[in-house]
Amino acid sequence: MKRILPFALLLSAFALGSCLEDNPDYAAGVPSPTISIADVRNLYQGTDVLLDNGKLSGAHQIGGLVISDASGQNVPGGPQAVVVQNRRKGLIRGLVLPMPAGATLDYAVGDSVLVDISGATLTSQGGGLLITGLSPANITKVSSGNVPVVQPATIEALRTSPDTYEATLVRVTGGNITPAPASGTTYSGDKNLVDGSGNLLVLHTEAAATFASRRVPASATFQGIPVTTTDANGQPQPQLWLRTLADAIDPSGPVYAGFPESFEGVPQSTKGSYNMNTAAVPDNTVTFGTGPWKLYQTILGNTAGRDRYTGTQGLRMQQNLTVPAVAEMQFDLPNGASKVTLLYGAYYTDAASSWMLEYSQDQGATWQQTGPTITDAGNWQHSITFLMSIEGPVRFRVNKLGLGTSAPPAILNGRLGLDDIAIYEN
Repeated sequence: MKRILPFALLLSAFALGSCLEDNPDYAAGVPSPTISIADVRNLYQGTDVLLDNGKLSGAHQIGGLVISDASGQNVPGGPQAVVVQNRRKGLIRGLVLPMPAGATLDYAVGDSVLVDISGATLTSQGGGLLITGLSPANITKVSSGNVPVVQPATIEALRTSPDTYEATLVRVTGGNITPAPASGTTYSGDKNLVDGSGNLLVLHTEAAATFASRRVPASATFQGIPVTTTDANGQPQPQLWLRTLADAIDPSGPVYAGFPESFEGVPQSTKGSYNMNTAAVPDNTVTFGTGPWKLYQTILGNTAGRDRYTGTQGLRMQQNLTVPAVAEMQFDLPNGASKVTLLYGAYYTDAASSWMLEYSQDQGATWQQTGPTITDAGNWQHSITFLMSIEGPVRFRVNKLGLGTSAPPAILNGRLGLDDIAIYEN
C-alpha cells in the first residue's frame, strides 16, 4: 500500500492541475489522464475521429475554463453547447461541446471543468471542430470564478490563422460594420465587420439571442468566440459570436479608412536603425498605407516571439533613452476622433516602460496628452482603448518617455512594441 499511495496522489495532482488553463505536460513514465485541447484538435485530419483510449494516448479527459455564456443565448454549436479553452506550452486552444436538447447546464464563464471525452466523436461542422456525443454527466466542475485569457486578434489574423483562434475567447479592434448600419439596424443575423485593408469577419447573432433586437454600433471593440464556417464559394469564413451585449465594448463612430495602421507593406530594412535621416527616410519619416509617420528612436521589428505585432512586423521603440521616442503621424484626419485602439507590449524580456498617447490640432506644433500614462507593458501583447471626443482635424503620436537607463524597480525603460493603431471618427 505504501508504494501505491504516491502513484495515486500523483494521478490526483494531474487531474486537479488539468483544470487550469496551463495544462501540465506528461510526467515521464506516468500516462496522464488528461490530454490538451491542442492535441485533441490535431487528431482531426478531415474525417470524424472516435476518441478512444488509443487515439488519446491513454488519456480520457480534457480540462479547461468555460468561456461561453448561456445567458446570452448566442453560443456556437447551439444554445445547449459549452465552449472551453485551455493553454499548454503557451498555446491557447478551444473546443465546442454541444449538449443534448433540454439538458440542464450549470456552468458559468470562468468555471474550471474536467470533461470525459472517451467514446465521444471529434467532428467538423461547417468547417469548425466540435466534440459530439457528450452530456452534462461527462462534465465535472472543479472551481468557479477563474478569469479566462482573452486573446487580442485582428480580423486579418482570424482569416489567415483560423485554427489558432477558433473556439477561444478573443477581442477584435479596428473594424467597421459594413455597410454602415442605418438607424434601427439590429445585431440579429450576420453583419460584416471589415478592417481598413478590406479583410472581412462575420459578426453572427442568433435570432433568439437576448441582444438580437438591440441596435448594432458602427464600430466597437468586439469580444467573443470565433468559429470557422464556409462562404458561398466553399472558402473558410470566420464568424465571431458575441456572448452578451457586454461583448460590444466602447462603441463608437467608424474607424477611418485605411486604419488600423499595421505598419506593413514597407520592408523591415527601410527603418532598421533607430535614428535615420536619409533620402529614403527623411527625418525618420516612413510612409505606410495611412500616410507618413515619423519614427524617431523607433524601428520596424519583425523578430517572432520577441517583437509584439500581428502580421509580419510592427514598431519597436528604443530602451534606456533620456529623450522621448515617438511614433508620430505627419498628417491630419478630418473628422476628429472618438476612440483610439492599439496593441503594445515590452520587447522580449525587457523591462516595462512609460508611454502616453498625445494628439495635436495644429499640425503637430503642440501636443496634448489624452488618457493616462501607461506603465504596464509586459512580455506579451496587450490591447488598449483610449476614449475621447475631439472635433476637427487631428493627428496622434505615441510618446515613450525618456526616463534613462533601467534600474528596477525605480526606473523601468525597456524597449516597447506597438502595432495595429486604429483611429475612429467622432
